[in-house]
Amino acid sequence: MNEKMCVVGAGRMGVGITLSYIHAGLDVTLIDIKSRTPAEQAGYFARVRDDLRRELGILCSLGLLDAAQAEVALARVRLCTREDAEADLRQARVVFEAVPERLDAKRDAFVWLGAACAPDSIIASTTSTFLVTELAELVQNPQRFLNAHWLNPAYLIPLVEVSRGPQTSEAATQGLLAALRLAGKKPVQCAPAAGYIVPRIQALAMNEAARMVEEGVASAEDIDTAVRLGFGLRFSVLGLLEFIDWGGGDILYYASRYLADAIDPRFASPAVIARNMEQGRNGLRDGQGFYDYAGMDVNAYKMERLAQLCKRLEVMDLLPRYDAARQPPAR
Repeated sequence: MNEKMCVVGAGRMGVGITLSYIHAGLDVTLIDIKSRTPAEQAGYFARVRDDLRRELGILCSLGLLDAAQAEVALARVRLCTREDAEADLRQARVVFEAVPERLDAKRDAFVWLGAACAPDSIIASTTSTFLVTELAELVQNPQRFLNAHWLNPAYLIPLVEVSRGPQTSEAATQGLLAALRLAGKKPVQCAPAAGYIVPRIQALAMNEAARMVEEGVASAEDIDTAVRLGFGLRFSVLGLLEFIDWGGGDILYYASRYLADAIDPRFASPAVIARNMEQGRNGLRDGQGFYDYAGMDVNAYKMERLAQLCKRLEVMDLLPRYDAARQPPAR
């Protein structure tokens, strides 16, 4: 794969993607396609470079690179306008579109990219709003087009949600996944559906948290503490479906039915939970659930996950300490 990356759009997401690749050792052309006067363009590029330098400084403060490495990384960025970008676009195997979330802006970008990019280049939109099936209609050769939804801060969060359309080729999909892995990302694939995976789940959770404040169930501080130390910690080592298998799908079914009766029907479990119960697929104790545990050393698997949880607790200085109640309280 050609290691030249192009990013179209120099806003927050474009800068974040650029940082991911220059930190990983690749050259990036960051392209501003908005029409500006020469003075405006110079001022805008100065601000973008300042943004990149500031974010690299944060990475230095976090101990992820030193000042000399930050300067080397910054030198890997080429800032250019639409008029100066075509040679770079012809060389790039992957082009990320990160222009504002307006359909007219997307249309303009894709018409231009269709003419400027190499015929076999992969074009990936970073949109969080539009489905890949909607945008593919705007792209020349839609078999090379996908959505790649990065999560902020893009240069730190490892997950990228990849959504392919019905016309997307397998070669384009695998090429994009490989390009994301070059930056140390962990891509997952999802169907063209509103909300991808993470935004769809987190919208429900955030709205429920706000609703509990509204209803006087608990304070914002106590809800956030509960999320950080109960919800978030466990789900950083066990995925939601994996967690269902640990506890048992039938447990979720009956708990959801209670909540649906006591609070609101929105808490009712989906039909797949009942189907799994009928088929004896309640999770670890049945040897199958959302995952198949046949042939797995379940005890070793559980110990691995618990060890991962302990590492997170250690980083947060929350590991339970032997005889802690016999020690003088911390000041």
